[in-house]
Amino acid sequence: MPVPSPHLSLRIAAAVAMIFGAVTVLAGGLALFGTPDMGDVVPFVLWFNFLAGFAYVLAGLGLWQARPWGVWLSIAILAATVVVFAALAFHALTGGAYEMRTVGALILRIGLWAAISLAGHRAMPR
Repeated sequence: MPVPSPHLSLRIAAAVAMIFGAVTVLAGGLALFGTPDMGDVVPFVLWFNFLAGFAYVLAGLGLWQARPWGVWLSIAILAATVVVFAALAFHALTGGAYEMRTVGALILRIGLWAAISLAGHRAMPR
């Protein structure tokens, strides 16, 4: 079985980042500005996710164009998401209300951005 070219894996990572970013902006916008009751939302997580969606699209564009800054932005998104996850853990451990789906969503985002960052790093032309 032939191994996909680094170019193809970079394009796949870029497309996933851009699609995920667009969906994140749409969902975050609806949660912030349209849906009246979302349960025990954690405002700083909701705002982070919404604003990060724009960075997701930008990182995807950078990866699509094989720009090194696209990889660095992907790594920065991963790091920022880990920090927000730690802040959510602190919020929860100190008695703050939260939804388990928020925990799951952040775990998904961390895994996704770890994979995108790794794919971008490995496939980036040297």
